[in-house]
Amino acid sequence: METFADLKPMVSNPGFAEQRRRALAQLDLAKIDAPIVDIITAFAELPYCFTMQCCYGHFVLGALTDRSNLKPLPPSDETTEVEYRIAYLALCIAEGADGESLLRDLQDVTTIDPERIQFGCAEWFWQRQPNSYALQVEPARHQYKDSVVLGYQEALQIQSVRDRFFAKLRELLR
Repeated sequence: METFADLKPMVSNPGFAEQRRRALAQLDLAKIDAPIVDIITAFAELPYCFTMQCCYGHFVLGALTDRSNLKPLPPSDETTEVEYRIAYLALCIAEGADGESLLRDLQDVTTIDPERIQFGCAEWFWQRQPNSYALQVEPARHQYKDSVVLGYQEALQIQSVRDRFFAKLRELLR
């Protein structure tokens, strides 16, 4: 499934405040992957954005068959392939100075590893919600997929990038 598209410029969205109110009323932190609840909570406190969807990024292999696995990859020289379900954050940003500043800050997150972190839009989000953006951790060659099979060594690299990605988001939110 293709989930990612090129970055779009912000447009007028007079319904943002009501959309944000509804989104926050429906926010259920119990459904958020535990390692990133603090990030989603911090974004919810910003009056110029709201989160739409997120995922910590899951690795499925061998005994770790749970598609919602939160455990780090085990040290292994036997595993050759790992299914990776992408780490991402999708959010809607209000137009204006604060929104533009957040947009620039989120774009800057890609500098951690431009070959493995992308910032853009998801067309199906944008159709429901203008000014919706997605920041994701995925090898660039797979940036249009939400799940991929990677070699074990590449999966370890992705795990490291994912951890730095979320650390950078926490830093941004301070």
